[in-house]
Amino acid sequence: MKSKYILPLFLLFQIIILKILPFFPEFTERFYSNGLYLKISHFSRIILGRIPFSVGDCIYFILIILLIRWFWKIRKTWKRQWKDNLLKVLSGLSVFYFFFHLLWAFNYYREPLFEKMKIQREYSDMDLLVFTKKLIAKTNKIQYKITQNDSLKVVFPYSQEQAFQMNLNGYENLAKEHPYFEYQYLSTKKSLFSLPLTYMGFGGYLNPFTNEAQVNDLLPMYNFPLTSCHEMAHQMGYASESECNFIGVLASVKNDDLYYQYSGYSFALRYCLSIWQFKNEKIFKILKRQTHIGILKNYQESQDFWKRYDTFIDEGFHAFYDSFLKTNNQKDGMYSYSKFVDLMVNYYKNRQL
Repeated sequence: MKSKYILPLFLLFQIIILKILPFFPEFTERFYSNGLYLKISHFSRIILGRIPFSVGDCIYFILIILLIRWFWKIRKTWKRQWKDNLLKVLSGLSVFYFFFHLLWAFNYYREPLFEKMKIQREYSDMDLLVFTKKLIAKTNKIQYKITQNDSLKVVFPYSQEQAFQMNLNGYENLAKEHPYFEYQYLSTKKSLFSLPLTYMGFGGYLNPFTNEAQVNDLLPMYNFPLTSCHEMAHQMGYASESECNFIGVLASVKNDDLYYQYSGYSFALRYCLSIWQFKNEKIFKILKRQTHIGILKNYQESQDFWKRYDTFIDEGFHAFYDSFLKTNNQKDGMYSYSKFVDLMVNYYKNRQL
């Protein structure tokens, strides 16, 4: 067999393996997520965590330039040598696909968190209503404690660098109750691509090759703790967006700092209110009236921020990412972000907020 066919065939082999892997989540959980992945991710974060800028973003930038250069170089011979060029593209994809899964993405196929934590997935409208009312009372209380005025929005007083360090407190407290959420070796960075990320509609992402948690540094600061805790959950090996929202909220509300607690509770409340707005406009209006004006001002701040960058670009990327998630064992796609409410409602059924 000619060597130029080896990597394209290896890509096909990988795709077949990934079709089989969803049937063996216990295997992935034990040998990869709690085995090989922990060694790989800890090594990456120890090496790169102390570097103040995003190494992964720099690598992406260089790769994009090299890719553009290669396509420009072959532009005149593409039709004539299309077979060889296509094999080169497939070979490149094969290598990329292999390292993407080896270094992080096999986590898409691990055991679901609701099974690991023995949390029910289903809940009734009454369960959601009770939880939302508790959430309103808790968020109102924290907002007033911070501002001493129910009509003032919360202004985050810490720098982004301070926030990255402060995230650890929440994870330390969370790990005391749930040891599998222990976080080690901080490697959280402000993304060099924050502006493009904003136009794409994303608050951050995990670089699967360097295990750096990238956070959009243009975000409204009251969102910053929750967003960075979400990306840190990805670093710990949780691939599901709903699970990372859930873990991010827990790490925020378990933090000793009030501003962190506000970031977590207000985030969860916003999703609950959105669900009620979709399900029952009458109940939504009642719940909204019970929510402090200051909290609603923070929501407006976030809405105004994203509206400034609202173009066809984010719709295109969201459609692409929706397909990407569905391809990688997340059948709900972009909708999976809001599915964390299922976990929240049932987790707090027998717990105090």
